[in-house]
Amino acid sequence: MTASNKTSNKKELSLEMHEELLRVLKARFEKNMNRHKGLEWAKVQAKLENNTEKLWSLNEMERTGGEPDVVGYDKSMDEYIFYDCSAESPKGRRSICYDREALESRKNHKPENNVIDMATAMGIELLTEEQYRALQKLENIDMKTSSWVQTPADIRELGGAIFCDRRFGHVFVYCNGADSYYAARGFRGSLRV
Repeated sequence: MTASNKTSNKKELSLEMHEELLRVLKARFEKNMNRHKGLEWAKVQAKLENNTEKLWSLNEMERTGGEPDVVGYDKSMDEYIFYDCSAESPKGRRSICYDREALESRKNHKPENNVIDMATAMGIELLTEEQYRALQKLENIDMKTSSWVQTPADIRELGGAIFCDRRFGHVFVYCNGADSYYAARGFRGSLRV
């Protein structure tokens, strides 16, 4: 095994994966202009080309079913904002509890992972409730699934965690035990580039 094939802390894509991801992101960007009115793909691509670790994180979002796309531009920070825009909660990130503490508290039937550790490993941030609601204003998502969102400390200290979905034409926020997990609940992330 060569050094480049071993697991390392370096988060880079092969040239082939890099080019394929840019092709996918460009196609999605052009197909969904309602998500990023007034923004140009060439400028987004230039930022991505100069941020290989962020491109790796976007690939992780894509690989796990998030279908990341640009949803905004922060002029003060000169950063493009990507969210997971898949119609339903990303398939590769479901059936996981909220955080490590919740995972370790389960005596039986532990899920394979948890939201916080998985997001951290991917190099992304879990959406906040406000970000989730903003995404729902762009298009209807999670009409059959639900997504964990960042939980306020006071709720988490009491053992809970919050999640959101869209039902009956409205966005709902619920609370569940942080150690719970369901086949129809995953999480959505954000990334700034």
